[in-house]
Amino acid sequence: MGTQGPLKWSRLFQPRHPLFWMIMALNGLSAMLSWIVQSKPLNTLGLGLVLLFLLGNALVSMWLGWRLLREEPHPRDERPAGGSPPGT
Repeated sequence: MGTQGPLKWSRLFQPRHPLFWMIMALNGLSAMLSWIVQSKPLNTLGLGLVLLFLLGNALVSMWLGWRLLREEPHPRDERPAGGSPPGT
């Protein structure tokens, strides 16, 4: 891990990276599971299962976000702000 660059919060927004879209899908799932917990009358087993999925979802999302923060972006994704895309 010593060879990787410093953490940059701007690396979280990488629409060309599959990890970014996985995090977005997990965030949508988290919102749906939270809505289920708040709006549906669940018994103890159902509530426990949904909460277990919520915690697992949160852990996986944080792990994927950490990977996205630590990875160097692809060179084609790094361009100056306000500049034209490469090859134009």
